[in-house]
This record gives sequence, structure tokens and C-alpha cells, in this order.
Amino acid sequence: MNQSVADFEIIATFKRAQADAAHKSGLIKAAAKKGPKAIQAAVDAAAKAAKRRDAYAKKLDALGVSLKD
Repeated sequence: MNQSVADFEIIATFKRAQADAAHKSGLIKAAAKKGPKAIQAAVDAAAKAAKRRDAYAKKLDALGVSLKD
């Protein structure tokens, strides 16, 4: 596999993970109306999504790929 193709795939995966983390963080606010169990589930999901996003960011950093927002 071409190195640049692999980089683009990781970048695309990172961007999907980034969007997922932002979405799940937003769900915490919506879950606030549903009670403490819903809030905890939303917080857990958001934490997992953020961890996944950070793992891809670390892989990109190791490849020397820098993403600027």
C-alpha cells in the first residue's frame, strides 16, 4: 500500500472519530433531562470516543502528519 494512501485513510478515520467524539459530547447535554443513568452512559460513550480520537491523533503524529483546525 502506498504510504500516502495509508496516511489519507488514517486522516479520514481520525476525522470520523473526531466528529463522533464531538457528537457524543453533545449528547451529554441532551441526556441531562433523562436522569443520572442516561448522563453516565453518555459520559462513558463520550470518553470512549475521545480516547479513540486521541489514539488516531497519536498515530498521525507518529507518521509526521499534522492536522490544523
